Amino acid sequence: MNKILTAALTSLFFTGICLAEENSAQAVVETVTKTSSPSAAELAMFAVNNLWVMAGGMLVFLMHLGFACVESGLARAKNCNNILFKNTLTPAIGFLSYAVCGFALMYPGVHWLWGHWFGFAGFGLHLPPGDPFAYHNGEFTYWTDFFFQGMFAATAATIVSGAVAERVKLSSYLIFTAVYVSIVYPIIGSWGWGGGWLDAMHFHDFAGSTFVHSVGGWAALSGVILLGPRIGKYVDGKVMPVMGHNMPLVTIGVFLLWLGWFGFNGASAFNADPSTVSLVLVNTMIAACASVVSSMLISRLMLHHPDLSMTMNGCLAGLVGVTAGADCVSVGSAVIIGGIAGLIVVPAVVFFDRIRLDDPVGALSVHLVNGIWGTLAVGIFSPEYQFLVQLLGAAVVGVVSFASSFAIFFALKKIMGIRVSEEEELRGLDLCEHGGEAYPGFQFFVNM
Repeated sequence: MNKILTAALTSLFFTGICLAEENSAQAVVETVTKTSSPSAAELAMFAVNNLWVMAGGMLVFLMHLGFACVESGLARAKNCNNILFKNTLTPAIGFLSYAVCGFALMYPGVHWLWGHWFGFAGFGLHLPPGDPFAYHNGEFTYWTDFFFQGMFAATAATIVSGAVAERVKLSSYLIFTAVYVSIVYPIIGSWGWGGGWLDAMHFHDFAGSTFVHSVGGWAALSGVILLGPRIGKYVDGKVMPVMGHNMPLVTIGVFLLWLGWFGFNGASAFNADPSTVSLVLVNTMIAACASVVSSMLISRLMLHHPDLSMTMNGCLAGLVGVTAGADCVSVGSAVIIGGIAGLIVVPAVVFFDRIRLDDPVGALSVHLVNGIWGTLAVGIFSPEYQFLVQLLGAAVVGVVSFASSFAIFFALKKIMGIRVSEEEELRGLDLCEHGGEAYPGFQFFVNM
């Protein structure tokens, strides 16, 4: 009996192997049939497009190191660890939250629940079709799309990090980041990039002057208002300069951001078409160059010396300004957009100081002011788009971004507080929040 049972099981086992092999072979044939339907040229272009967008996502990721360098360098040494810590956690929180719900909120597809204002395709990432060409008309894969967009997600919160530096509670900032990046950023982004109501109105924001930079800028403004200025920043009606501790680090950070911006803007075309990408890259570069020169000149005029920090922020202002229209304005227009961005960033820094809004890194001037300018510039310099539509989009996004971020910060302020104690602020967040210094043994000297 045992021999019969053994023989039967053996026969069944080998039969199963044969069936599995047959099914596997059939699956291979089906896969080859599906993926071999495109021509060799289409397959090659599909691979190139995906590689370029994925490489662009990696460059966007590098920008977080740039933000970390700029923000920590412009702050005092006693808060350097704290800022580096925040800038490490921010992309991690952003990417994870984007996987859980952000991607599905930003790109609801047919799952619009309330007009084209709010949609949700469900929690988590959904496995794409077996045929990669079945996603988004065969332009790129599902995972390429998510990877690139996920890298964008945390950038808005990183903008907030610099503006609230040196006095915000770490726990409150991290909770704000999780909520804002998970819900607010993707919902607002869905209005334009996800096929929402702004997209229907032909509003244009190529790579995020509005949907990334001004969304982050408005959140930064709400945080700055609710936190109040740093101790000693405004005394007897006068603005007291609080110098950053490491300008070489700031310069390194700006160049890292400048490099990363080629991926930020260039890969936002979602293809490697030379005619499109080359124009975007040239416009990105030339706007930044124009802004560097104009910010240097205006700082010389207003401050009586060519200021390095203002010029560094001028570079970033030009990059923010051209981001909305890098694909649709001429090179000459990009020079003007960048030049104006550099001219307005310096007076903006002075203005925010005069109204006692303490922004240690100039995030409001760079990302908010020039995010708005770049969005409006599309309607001025591109004949394809209307100025009033650009203005409406910038205004509505501003109202919703500011109101929602203010509500989140206000709730955190009432529940757990958002500002460290006076003693902790004076001692430094490195020791009080993290128990260690960025420069052990040298804190007394570099912090004076």
